Amino acid sequence: MKLLHIDASILGDHSVSRRVSSAIVDRLRKETPELDVIYRDLSLAPLSHLSGGHLAAAQGAGPEAPALQEEAASQAALDEFLAADIVVIGAPMYNFTIPTQLKAWIDRVLVAGKTFQYGAQGVEGLAGNKRVIIAISRGGLYGAGMPSETAEHVETYLRTVFAFIGITNPEIIVAEGIQIGPEQREKALAGALQAATSLRAA
Repeated sequence: MKLLHIDASILGDHSVSRRVSSAIVDRLRKETPELDVIYRDLSLAPLSHLSGGHLAAAQGAGPEAPALQEEAASQAALDEFLAADIVVIGAPMYNFTIPTQLKAWIDRVLVAGKTFQYGAQGVEGLAGNKRVIIAISRGGLYGAGMPSETAEHVETYLRTVFAFIGITNPEIIVAEGIQIGPEQREKALAGALQAATSLRAA
């Protein structure tokens, strides 16, 4: 069984989403020691953003020499996702939405004919056999009933993205309010880490 672990935070060891995503992977490894884990750090090794050259290559035009390396990186990211049975993502909120590095990765895995297809009934997701677990960190309070609820564009966006490719029930762990103060940060982190240890086995 293969697990793809993605981190998108730019904060390194100070990142809450990284700590929670790591705890999720540790939990699954503990229950399934033979789990084959592939790790991709989108902050240390970011993918380039989608360009006209990428789209032209996807439609059959040969990429120019400078773009060959980027095309290979794009294909590697897609291949990792397609091969994974489980995908764990650390996704912090930056300015109400996901990091730009994570968006670049998403643009590499939402590929017509690979993870979704268009048919007579509309879009059909092709990746519904995968388990996706997302660790989200938020500086403020954006949960249900909060005044800023409508400004939350991480969980809502990622649910939409994965539903589009057939993954309709991602498991999501949220640590929020982590910038309100040290006490709230520790409380939110402890709750998220406890949720990680309570996940069902791989």
